[in-house]
Parts: sequence; structure tokens; C-alpha cells
Amino acid sequence: MGNDAKKSSSSSPSSTILEALQVEVSEALEGAKELQDSASAFISRNSTEEQSLRQRAQSLDSAIRRLRSQIYSLHNDKALDPKLSDKLEEDLHRATCVLTDGDAGSFLPPKAHGGFLRMFLGPINVRSSSKDIQLKVKEEYNAYRDRTALLFLLFPSTLLILRSWMWDGCLPTFPVQAYQAWLLFLYTGLSLRENILRVNGSDIRPWWIYHHYCAMFMAMVSLTWDIQGQPNCAQKQRGVQLFLQWAMMQGVAMLLQNRYQRQRLYTRIALGKANRMDVVWGETAGVDGQLWLLCPILFIMQGFEAYVGLQLLKTALFGVVTEWQVSLCGVLLILMAIGNFVNTVQTLMVKSRFKAKMKKTKSRQEL
Repeated sequence: MGNDAKKSSSSSPSSTILEALQVEVSEALEGAKELQDSASAFISRNSTEEQSLRQRAQSLDSAIRRLRSQIYSLHNDKALDPKLSDKLEEDLHRATCVLTDGDAGSFLPPKAHGGFLRMFLGPINVRSSSKDIQLKVKEEYNAYRDRTALLFLLFPSTLLILRSWMWDGCLPTFPVQAYQAWLLFLYTGLSLRENILRVNGSDIRPWWIYHHYCAMFMAMVSLTWDIQGQPNCAQKQRGVQLFLQWAMMQGVAMLLQNRYQRQRLYTRIALGKANRMDVVWGETAGVDGQLWLLCPILFIMQGFEAYVGLQLLKTALFGVVTEWQVSLCGVLLILMAIGNFVNTVQTLMVKSRFKAKMKKTKSRQEL
């Protein structure tokens, strides 16, 4: 009997341990409830402060827009001194950069997502309230451009080298379609990242997003294009060969642009003329020396792009290759070349007007 009692007491927990366990469970439950109440009060308090900051940010943004419109109207009516007008515009631009570049930018109303993001991501808010996350998205976009610029140069050059060494001057269908599939992936990724950057405050020209839409559509169409070979392979694949050569030129131009333009953007950010979320545009260059280097490359590349499009149309119209994909790709290449040329000329005109304004201001200061 004594041994049985000892066994029973040793095999079951003591009442003291059970009581302590119940007390700890009760304390954990009460602690969870208190933490929930504190968190709710904190969120409610922060929500009220956030709403106040949001209203102040929106009111300041509206005031800046109103003042800019008023200055523009007075300047057109010649009721405002040009020197004073330039100074006021510069101060307003700096105020905009401070507002959008700092933490207060997260309280501004978000930009519309657009149909492209909704089509891929659905009704999801991709705007981040953290400036660090926004800058991380921008840096990843720049790194993506650097990687793709290098591949833009290596991929078509490899195909052209293998065409001469291994394929007897006639490109097989699969490698070319693999390249077109990579282009589709590339331009889809660029379009998604640029739309997300615009929502988070980046100043990206709409044309370059539309340009990537066109390039994405062209890559998708070219995937269904049967690359015909022998007989008369050189004539049938003339457009494909020219397109690969143009892609190599674009890879070189992208590498140069990514290097020079980013240095110029850092300078503009330091001067308060751009915010940290801005990205370089595809048609802009840097200072004068870089303009002399990049502009001829850009114009030659745009002219060659239009020439490739015309060659594709020529092969389709004269019955060399009668598939509809050839004609559509030719039209898209011509449209993209014209759009790139127009945007490059507009950028040069803006730079020219800005330089003339700076010289005029400098001469007035000397007088």
C-alpha cells in the first residue's frame, strides 16, 4: 500500500506545479489582452496624427501647384520680372523636392496604379510609406537596367557569331525565338518596375513606359514568327540579322547612358533640382561633353531602328516573307524610332533653353 501511494505521487504532477502553471497561463492571457489594448490605443493615436499630417501634406502640395500656376500666368502676361520669376520657380521646385523626397512624401495622395499593374497584380497598393523601401526599389531598378544592358550586347552578338561559325550563315529558329522570349521578359519586367516607381513618386516620362509596351508587344508577336531558312536564307533573314545588329548598338548605348546619366542625376539631386526617387530617362544625356558623345550614337541608333523596320516591311511587301508578323514588327520599329527621335529632340530643346536662361541670368549679374 505504501509503495502504491509513493508511485501515484511520483507519476502525477504536484498540486503546487499545477497551480503555478495555471497562474502563468492566466498571466499570459491577461498580458495578451493588455498588449492588445495598448496596441489599439497606439494605432488609434497614430491614425489621428497620420490623418493630420496627410491633410497638411495635401494642402501644401495644392498650394505649391496653385503658386506655380499663378507665376506661370503672371510670366505670360509679362507682369512679373523674368529674373524674379526664375527664382520663384526654382524655390518652388526645391520645395517640391523637399516635400516628395523626404518622409512627408508618404503622406501625399498616391498616383493611380493604371491598368497595367492591375492586370498583373490586381487591386494591390504597391506604394510604400517607407522612404528606404522606395529607394531600394529604385536601386534594384537601376541594377536591373545595368544587367540587361550587358545582356542586350552579349545575346545578339553571340547569335551573330554562331551564325557565321557554326550555322553556315543561316540562323536556326529556336535560338532566335529564345532571344525574343528574353526580350518579352525584359520589357515586361521594365514596365512593371517603372509603373511601381511612378506610383512611389518617380518622375518617368510616359513615353518610355509606352515604348516598353510596344517593345513587349513586338517581342510577343515575333515569338509566333517562323524564322524561315533555306533556300535563299540570306534574303529571308536579312531583317532578323539587321535587328540583331541594332540590338548590339542599343546595348552599347544603354551601357554608356547608365553610367553618364546616373552621375548627372546625383548632381541634380545635390543641387535640389531632382528628388532621390527620380530615375534617368532613356533619351537624356549629361553635361556638354557627354552630349557630344551620346547624341550622335542615339540618332544613329534611332535611324538604324527605322531602317530595320523599313527592311522588314520591304520583305513583307515584295513577297520574300509573307507572314503578317513581319509587317507588324516593321511598323512597331518605325513608330518606336519616331517616338525616340521626338523625345530626344525635345530634351535637347529643353537643355538649350535652360542654358540660354542661365547665360542670360549670368550676364545680368555681371551688369
